[in-house]
Amino acid sequence: MRVVIAGGHGKIALILSRLLAARGDEVVGLIRNPAQTGDVEATGARAVVCDLESAATAELAPHLVGADAVVFAAGAGPGSGAPRKDTVDRGASVLLADAATAAGVRRYVQISSINADKAPPPGTDDVFAAYLRAKKAAEDDLRARPLDWTILRPGRLTDDPPAGTVRLAEHVDSGAVTRADVAAVVVGLLDTPASIGAVLELVGGDTPVDEAVATLPGRR
Repeated sequence: MRVVIAGGHGKIALILSRLLAARGDEVVGLIRNPAQTGDVEATGARAVVCDLESAATAELAPHLVGADAVVFAAGAGPGSGAPRKDTVDRGASVLLADAATAAGVRRYVQISSINADKAPPPGTDDVFAAYLRAKKAAEDDLRARPLDWTILRPGRLTDDPPAGTVRLAEHVDSGAVTRADVAAVVVGLLDTPASIGAVLELVGGDTPVDEAVATLPGRR
C-alpha cells in the first residue's frame, strides 16, 4: 500500500509512518519545513516538502498520484492562534481532499477531534473554540465528497506508551488516548473497508486495537 500522510512530522504521523513502513508499505510524509526531513525519513518514510497552507491543488496533486490512501494528520499545533487553526486544521484538509480527487485517490482517513461535532461550550478558550470549529468544518467538507472517507475523532492525546487497547465507536465518553494507539487504529482503518463512511470516536479502553477495528459495523 502507498500512503501519503499530511502533517508528516506530527507525533501521530511519525508513529504511523513507522508502523506502515515496518510492514512494507510505501509511505510519503508531507512536511512544511525541510529541516524535518531527517525525522521523517528515520521512520522509513519518504519526506516531501509541500506547505499545505500555501500550496495549490495542482502543486499537491502530483505527490498523491499512485497512492492507495491519504491520511490527514496535520494540525496547527500548540501555540498557534485562531487564524492558523482555520488555515491548517480546515484549509489543509480541504486542500488534501481536492488534491486527492484530482489525483484519483479515493481513500481518505481524517484525524479530527472528539467533540468536533458539538458547539464549544460557553467560556471555552477562543483559540480552542476556533480549533473545534475548524475540525468541524473539515469534517463537513469531507463528508460531502464522494470519497471513501473515514473520520477518526480521538480524545485527549497523550505521549504515554501504547496500551494496545481502546474504545472505538460512533460515540464514546470523553477520555484520553495515546498517540501511539491512535496511529495503530489508523493502520487498522486503512485495512478495513467497513470503516468507509464512518465517523468514529476513540479513547483508551479495554478492547485490543485489532478487535476494535475488526468489529466495526459495515457502513456502505
